[in-house]
Amino acid sequence: MEENTMAMKLGGKSGRYSIAQNSDINVTPFVDVMLVLLIIFMVSIPAATVSIKLDMPPAEGPTSKRPDPVFISVMGPDDIYIGAQKTSMASLISDVAAALRVSDPNTPLSEQRVLVRGDKDISYADFIAVINQLQQNGYVKIGLINEDIV
Repeated sequence: MEENTMAMKLGGKSGRYSIAQNSDINVTPFVDVMLVLLIIFMVSIPAATVSIKLDMPPAEGPTSKRPDPVFISVMGPDDIYIGAQKTSMASLISDVAAALRVSDPNTPLSEQRVLVRGDKDISYADFIAVINQLQQNGYVKIGLINEDIV
């Protein structure tokens, strides 16, 4: 009479006890490890997802056209252009306001886009002075433009 237990067989023909090899796969440790890994991933994934607040533009239909932004080019300390028109730091805000009124008269000036680009030889302080001047006068939608160097 043969009696099966979990991992070995006891008994045999001669009456002596002999241990036969069991070739069945024991999946219990594998399932235990997989459940532990599942719990670790379930606990760690919500901590890894952090929400970032983005200022996304509103969805617009295909018929609405956004007005062109105003481009400010900073070429030197007192060598500033709005589009193709030369201006200075003293008259920068009034010239930007005039250019924005031409581009989109219905939107408030502080909500319109202003794009600033600087020459590669300009100092950082001169470039930041233009951006600071714009921000101090209520222009908050300022973008920076870079040029491809060939």
